[in-house]
Amino acid sequence: MLRRRRPRVWGGPGRPSVPLCRELRETYPCWGERKLAVLLRGEGWRIGHATVGRVLARRRARGVLREPVRRRGALARQRRRSHLARRYAQRRPAGYGVQAPGDLGQLDTTPITLFPGCQRTHITARDVVSRKDVLAAYRRATSRAAERFLREELPRMGLAIRALQIDGGSEWKAAFEQACEELGSLLFVLPPRRPQGNGHVERAQRTHQEEFYELIEVPEDRGLHNALLREHEAVYNGLRPSQALGYLTPNEFLARCQADHR
Repeated sequence: MLRRRRPRVWGGPGRPSVPLCRELRETYPCWGERKLAVLLRGEGWRIGHATVGRVLARRRARGVLREPVRRRGALARQRRRSHLARRYAQRRPAGYGVQAPGDLGQLDTTPITLFPGCQRTHITARDVVSRKDVLAAYRRATSRAAERFLREELPRMGLAIRALQIDGGSEWKAAFEQACEELGSLLFVLPPRRPQGNGHVERAQRTHQEEFYELIEVPEDRGLHNALLREHEAVYNGLRPSQALGYLTPNEFLARCQADHR
């Protein structure tokens, strides 16, 4: 026996019209059927959330319900692009050769805790071929500090550095990046999560941690801190034999390279 069904009548007393449900949904596109039903009942309409859901589903199936365009993915891609966009730095070209001193220098920062509440940023620059290092300490890891290192400290390397390689840290942007462009130094930035690309300077950081920071009490005065770093730097470059260089010091290796090219 067939049951007789009463036809659905919309727009009658106490029942909202279909266009009204659609209008509310398009006005508040993030609201679900339950919230829209509460809103309708607050206006005096007798309707349940399931009915609102059915109405919206039919409108959606017929293509007459304008759903919002979700921009989450587009905005995320835009944020990634703006994050990755660099003013001057670029990926290191596959064919860029590193054979002679000065062909490539690697830069890295590491935080140093002198005592609770007192931190510094240690910057190391290493010439990949000669293993010669330049060291300095700053209050914070900022692009201004990195720029000062580039202009004031890196010349102690005694080499014309053709290109510098960095990770994606914010300290290597802004003022630092602009200074590299002004000085005519190529600037290569590593891909994300690829610290091994800066393996030479990472090894240098470990060496200076073990042979300097773990052996002396670093003074609170930053000027004295940098004076001690200069002494350590001179010992490292001019006295400490390097196994990677056949037990020559970096300075001896550089002198030999210069003699060979005369």
